[in-house]
Amino acid sequence: MWLLFSMHYGFTLSRHIMNSNNAQQVREQLYRLRKPEKAAFFPRFFKTGPGQYGEGDQFIGVVVPDIRKVSKAFRTLSEKETLTLLSSPIHEERMAALFIMIEQFQRGTAAEKKRLHQLYLRQSRYVNNWDLVDLSARVLIGEYLAADDISLLRRLAKSSNLWEQRMAILATFTFILQGNSEPTLEVAEMLVNHPHDLIQKAVGWLLREVGKRNSLKVEKAFLDKHAKQMPRTMLRYAIERFPETDKKHYMQLKFTSN
Repeated sequence: MWLLFSMHYGFTLSRHIMNSNNAQQVREQLYRLRKPEKAAFFPRFFKTGPGQYGEGDQFIGVVVPDIRKVSKAFRTLSEKETLTLLSSPIHEERMAALFIMIEQFQRGTAAEKKRLHQLYLRQSRYVNNWDLVDLSARVLIGEYLAADDISLLRRLAKSSNLWEQRMAILATFTFILQGNSEPTLEVAEMLVNHPHDLIQKAVGWLLREVGKRNSLKVEKAFLDKHAKQMPRTMLRYAIERFPETDKKHYMQLKFTSN
């Protein structure tokens, strides 16, 4: 009897959530799932101290799988309420808003996809940590763009904003999945001398994906041209899956250039 009651209650609750349209209800669901030990750990992990890249970001301690579940339940949330979450000082609330936008984008019409893509770009100042960029840029930018028109990615790569620059390279993952390495290589070339390790790691990661999913020959051709000048962190990420002999070759290129 208790099992039947629980199943019925769970269904009723889910249906109630699906029909709700209130950011406060999303916030309440997230707060119920918070973990104090994560709330203590996340600010250190995401570098929120003075002068660090995540300075001032606030966490309540909700893990990503739980945020996804809540977001799916609230995927019909209105734009106004979604923006309330996206502009929150709480990291997990901003993440929930992005997951909701992704859910709506992937289920939406062409017009709805365009609206969400444009909304994301207008509100990009709230996508201000690497995990928020990484979960959203591939879909809300990359899946909207055509591979033969990446002018937006060029503009983002030239931005003075670290997170917009990371969006530029992360968005190209969509094209890699489609078998097209060119957008990634073009954006990577624009960022190849970047001084920040969050861009270096992202570029190296995407170059590695080019070699893994598309063509190792293409990745190596890029490295043959740029290994000497690219930061060591970027190079190490790019060659992570290489055989030891190839790793030594490219690290030697870097070493002899210094």
